[in-house]
Amino acid sequence: MQPRAVQRLVTLLTGVALVACGSLFPSRRGPAAEELDDWTRRFIVVFSREPDSTRTQWKNLIGEYGPDTVQRWFVMERDGRLWVWDHTRNFAPLSQVSDSVFSAPVMPVLVSGEVRFTLDSSGWATAVRVGETVMQRRAVEPPPGTPQLRVTPLRPVDELRREALAATPPAETGRFVPTELVDLATLDTTIRFDIRYATENNFLGTRIYDTARAFLQRPAAEALARANHNLRRVGYALLVHDAYRPWWVTRLFWDAMPEDRRWMVADPQQGSRHNRGIAVDLTLYDRETKRVAEMPSTYDESTLRAHSTYPGGTSLQRHYRLLLRSAMENEGFAVHPEEWWHFDYMDRRRYAIGNVSFDQIARSAPASTGATPPE
Repeated sequence: MQPRAVQRLVTLLTGVALVACGSLFPSRRGPAAEELDDWTRRFIVVFSREPDSTRTQWKNLIGEYGPDTVQRWFVMERDGRLWVWDHTRNFAPLSQVSDSVFSAPVMPVLVSGEVRFTLDSSGWATAVRVGETVMQRRAVEPPPGTPQLRVTPLRPVDELRREALAATPPAETGRFVPTELVDLATLDTTIRFDIRYATENNFLGTRIYDTARAFLQRPAAEALARANHNLRRVGYALLVHDAYRPWWVTRLFWDAMPEDRRWMVADPQQGSRHNRGIAVDLTLYDRETKRVAEMPSTYDESTLRAHSTYPGGTSLQRHYRLLLRSAMENEGFAVHPEEWWHFDYMDRRRYAIGNVSFDQIARSAPASTGATPPE
């Protein structure tokens, strides 16, 4: 275990022990003492210990190899070793021989002997050879040094924007709960923001929002604050990429997206939970180092790596993905199966599609979370 992880584990377990002792001696417990329920205790114990970071050299080998999604191998890290999961669902560890050569056990696909990676000048694996079989790396992730996968829009974004702003959301019938959108910046000073659609660092490569703000309906906002409070117990906090999204943006995304990528976006004729103010896109950051947690895929990535149960990547990446999901699900959010960063608040009340711009939303009072104040 790394030194910082050891220190974090000792600190957190000591805190749990002190709370437990305080419950035995109530007369000595101070007014600020906090009762921890069973879920919170388990959460702290499970997530206070992190897997070790994967060596950089191995990260350059981790990925998908093969001609298509049927004949495909996953190379991943697990328990401090590299593993291969082949297309017949055989799972085997690799033993390192040299920088790019590993040995493999006897398997139906992986013959006994060398597994040799072909590396480019930067050390990035481009293929893997097993016996006479060569599997080329599948280009499913952004190349090294590229922060975001891009999608080429079907038409110029400025043209699509004008059309979307002039369009009218679909008519809805029935009873709706009054909208009360809360500015997430008022919730907790430890929640950070990287509103990608207010920058050019997004899948369309152009700025969509005029203002870098994020909103949720009040019940969802309060649940988000509680999730962040629990994450702070293990040294992390939330970094929000997007939340409430005006309907015209959903229309723009739909019209811009090629047919085979439309699974990424909502049908504007149905509206989305983002339009209704009960969906949020987010990730984690380390409160000590301020570094964003490395997940199995980048944000808004239109690949299988983005799926919430994607088996590849590193142990630490999967740890962070599960940490985020556990904290959010405990407060009533559900993860999108194809997007680990997207969470819908499972509020049974019905909210109407919203199309109001950010600058028209009133400055709301901070949400009342019932949690301890932010640090």
